[in-house]
Amino acid sequence: MSEYGDCTFCRGTVEERVIEYDYRRENRLMVISNVPAGVCCQCGEKYFRAEVLKKMDALYHHIFDRDGKPERMLQVPAISF
Repeated sequence: MSEYGDCTFCRGTVEERVIEYDYRRENRLMVISNVPAGVCCQCGEKYFRAEVLKKMDALYHHIFDRDGKPERMLQVPAISF
């Protein structure tokens, strides 16, 4: 059993990986690279340790509230269904 336990959705094995994560908050989107996460090998559900969530939150505030400069900018198409 990993430090994350089994997946709460499908009971699959969760393993530690480094991922790129789309962090969405307050109608804003920020892509964060090199995020350590538990990822279910069966369904892909992601799990984060508390310190990782706190760091992602701090990065969000640095960029959107404190005029921090991102490493790069992406263009993302947006459409309605």
